[in-house]
Amino acid sequence: MTNARKSAANDEPAEGFTAEERAAMKERAKEVKASARRTSKAEKAAEDEAAVVAKIAEMQETDRVMAERVHAIVKESAPQLAPKLWYGMPAYARDGKVVCFFQSAEKFKSRYATLGFSDQANLDDGTMWPAAYALTRLTASDEARIAELVKRAVH
Repeated sequence: MTNARKSAANDEPAEGFTAEERAAMKERAKEVKASARRTSKAEKAAEDEAAVVAKIAEMQETDRVMAERVHAIVKESAPQLAPKLWYGMPAYARDGKVVCFFQSAEKFKSRYATLGFSDQANLDDGTMWPAAYALTRLTASDEARIAELVKRAVH
């Protein structure tokens, strides 16, 4: 497909992946390669934590402040989750499988950041439940709710 083929509504490619999606896939490929090179579990954990902190530090201020709080809340509420990058986003995994992640608003040019949960999270509630939450800022009440969700997700 050439870039000449655009959708009329949003000036993005009519088919295929956006530039942001392609960038996320490239970041994921780098993450997988870096993970394969590590030798010890402790080295992997330390490098993953440092990579998450560095990725958060790169974010624009509003997203960075929220990501720092989410990072702290997850580490406190579910210390069994291991920080790691996932498609270039801060994520938290159990046994290598992502349970939750923070997606900055700038990642995909969205108007809000997202706290998302994968199918590994134990948040089931009947036949339908939210798996992602839009974030524009965090209040004390929001932080308490995130802590509750993360604790529930790992039990």
